[in-house]
Amino acid sequence: MTQPRYAFIKANWHSEIVSRALDGFCEEIPRAQVDVFDVPGAFEMPLLARDLAVSGRYDAVVAAALVVDGGIYRHEFVAQAVVDGLMRAGMDSGVPVLSVSLTPHQFQDSAHHHAIYEAHFVEKGREAAQAALMIGRTRQDLAAA
Repeated sequence: MTQPRYAFIKANWHSEIVSRALDGFCEEIPRAQVDVFDVPGAFEMPLLARDLAVSGRYDAVVAAALVVDGGIYRHEFVAQAVVDGLMRAGMDSGVPVLSVSLTPHQFQDSAHHHAIYEAHFVEKGREAAQAALMIGRTRQDLAAA
């Protein structure tokens, strides 16, 4: 039996924070089982998630981004489009697509907020790995029944 493989998509916007989700993910799943893909921002994640999911190479796809209110556009619109797209990628492909996409209302580009969100992304990365493992076990049990 081959070891499961996971795709991990990271948005480069606020990459120093978002990359911490991969750190947390790899605390639960060995890094050797994870292929990492970078995209410019959150909006680009759903299309790549779908492509990775339908490739047949991955047991789950995880997408991580930090969507903040930059004052130019409504971050709620972007966040909703991303979550909807990721959900659709999973439903259409039959491969779990998990979101570690956070949309804080009060993010400030300060050391204090960076520390808070970096720690939060580590925890959310761990949770995504645990979810991927649980879904994988449940699906194996269903297939064996």
